[in-house]
Amino acid sequence: MTRHFGILIPSTNTTVETELARLPSGYQAHYARLLSSTPGHPFAPSRDEDIDYQAKLLGTAKVEMVILIQTSASLFADDYDETVTRRMSAAAGVPAITSAQSVGRALRALGARRVGLVSPYSEEVNARARRYFTGKHGLEIAVVDGFAATDSYAIGKLEPEKARNAFARIDRAEIDAFVVPGANFPTMGAIAAWEREFKKPVVTSTQASVWAMARHLGGERVPGFGRLLEQMPAG
Repeated sequence: MTRHFGILIPSTNTTVETELARLPSGYQAHYARLLSSTPGHPFAPSRDEDIDYQAKLLGTAKVEMVILIQTSASLFADDYDETVTRRMSAAAGVPAITSAQSVGRALRALGARRVGLVSPYSEEVNARARRYFTGKHGLEIAVVDGFAATDSYAIGKLEPEKARNAFARIDRAEIDAFVVPGANFPTMGAIAAWEREFKKPVVTSTQASVWAMARHLGGERVPGFGRLLEQMPAG
């Protein structure tokens, strides 16, 4: 049985479709693109009218869930997750979630409390991410490292080795897990190797979104992309 789910991504994202093409054939993603609400600001939320319209179109494909994979958007307003998921669900007629929600819930499902944040974002957005994951999900951000990319295109060109080197710089015994937000940063193919090397779970935006979807649609495990998808913990 093929499970169909909808993905909303920023129009500048060049990575998510390739990342999700790695999933087993039983999962079928359907995509829609969104323009930024603030031209020139690479990490701003997408336009509400695009979210409404594109979620409605995804609903006509009879998807079973819609996911907004734009982690940075959730960091700009305290009620953004709640507001945008209501809009998406109303338009598509199915449950909805954001990648930021998925990341926070996935870390808690894995039992993580103190995490190391390895981020492609600017310092300003990293500060918002710290506040979001602490305030919304009760996580302690023990240390932050990253790449200070200026826009989505720069993130899409980053090599996974950048994250591996950041893990090596910040790793310490008290960190329960690493988190890598930013879905235009290609991570899926490297997560399992990172976990083997550092002996800790790694949660990324796209991987956590897959976990949230798979849990909602039945909990089938997806091997090869780290502990979160191999164990499929409830959360």
